[in-house]
Amino acid sequence: MVYGVDALLTGVRRREPRTLPGTSWRAGDDALLAAVAGAFVLAQLLLVGPGLGLGWDETVYVSQVGAQAPASAFSAPRARGVSLLAAPVASWSTSTALLRTYLALLSGLVLHLALRQWRGLFPAPVLAGAGALFATLWVTLFYGPQVMPNLWVALGALICVGCFLRACADRADRAALGGVVAGAALMAWMRPTDAVWVAAPLLVLAPVTRRPRLLAALVAGLAAGAAEWVIEAYVRYGGLAERLAEGSRVQGGLGWHAAVADQMRSLVGRTLCRPCTAPMPHPVVMLWWFALPLLAALGLVVAVRAGRTARTLVPLACAATAAFPYLFLIGYAAPRFLLPAYALLALPVADALLHLVRGPDGRWRPVAAVLVACALAGHLGVQYAVLHRTVERTTADRVAWARTATGLHRLGVRPPCLVTGDRAIPVAYYAGCASAATRGPDTTTTEAGIRATAERIPVAHLTGPGHPTPAYAYAWEDHRIGEVGVQVAPTARQDSSR
Repeated sequence: MVYGVDALLTGVRRREPRTLPGTSWRAGDDALLAAVAGAFVLAQLLLVGPGLGLGWDETVYVSQVGAQAPASAFSAPRARGVSLLAAPVASWSTSTALLRTYLALLSGLVLHLALRQWRGLFPAPVLAGAGALFATLWVTLFYGPQVMPNLWVALGALICVGCFLRACADRADRAALGGVVAGAALMAWMRPTDAVWVAAPLLVLAPVTRRPRLLAALVAGLAAGAAEWVIEAYVRYGGLAERLAEGSRVQGGLGWHAAVADQMRSLVGRTLCRPCTAPMPHPVVMLWWFALPLLAALGLVVAVRAGRTARTLVPLACAATAAFPYLFLIGYAAPRFLLPAYALLALPVADALLHLVRGPDGRWRPVAAVLVACALAGHLGVQYAVLHRTVERTTADRVAWARTATGLHRLGVRPPCLVTGDRAIPVAYYAGCASAATRGPDTTTTEAGIRATAERIPVAHLTGPGHPTPAYAYAWEDHRIGEVGVQVAPTARQDSSR
């Protein structure tokens, strides 16, 4: 059994180039991948736009390294990798446009590097097609320029799995071993638990095929990326098990949850579906999601017939383990959770599409090519429509938060200050204030603590529609900013009159 698996992986590069045309690498192939990455950057800047304000989670991550507002509460599931990724810009500038442009350029660069790690494993047209398929998903474009970790886990997964296969094929390929370390570290730096799920098949394959150096590289990368998160677990939570338990509590209790339907509901552009009680989207919006596993299965069939099973089976296995916790172990959904799975599935899907439009002799099949082109054009149209609506809706939310922050300034709530209540975290960031909560996953203080703070600095409580005013704010001045009720502690008025 060990010999069979070892032979399967070893044959990835040594045997197949003689039997599979198109895997040799030409000078223009790097330019093709660069063109895909460049188009990805351009699409982010044009379709999402550098002017999109920071979202709720983004304000948490940016506040850890930025100067606009005090650091927000940082819950147990979060990791600081994406904050540090944003630090080169966020640490000295409050310009959202500059931060978005920086992240768009960086994501395009890393996508190009990630695709290059698969040279010799797939022909250049397949890699370019896979990059284009992944980069044109609305969720990839939307999160490309954002301070969020999931896309970076996906790119790290591409690097890690590709280099793993290269290292399996050539034990002397030190660059591939380094790529395994780098890709695993990038994943764990962003989301340690996601990194373990992605790497699970690799952690099994490395010892089964008796490759201790490869196993060591994989473990070293995961450990290096997760080191800060693990250390923080002992410093803040009393241990790794305690942090994982607290993370489960924050996420509503991890366990068996059939979240497949929730993920389907989120495909229409719901960036967070919690609770996920909305109706199912139109079938046209979900069609690509059902076609994805079917095309991936076709890609596996094509690979088996061509004698190149490992290069397709391994990314499929990693995609499956990456998606599993978000489909079956969590009680809510967000489209970005599945980005690592989409990135890995894009490779066999692109391989399958190329097989459909081109025969074994390399000649194009005109009818099939036209049908596939029409299907892809329709797919892109759906992705653009969902992206457009998502950008419009999220822009409106962020404009409303900025408007509320401006209203707080007019009421005398200016830094140093504190904001509590409904949507306190993003509004506080926009206002330059600290945020606090007395209940929920981001609990940081008590009602007595808020009263004591109100004696020193301006404090405001935000009351959303249908939400009651807490007892500590009953006697405070009552105002409205749009649909938001605002209770302002007397300290704010005293300070504004000085």
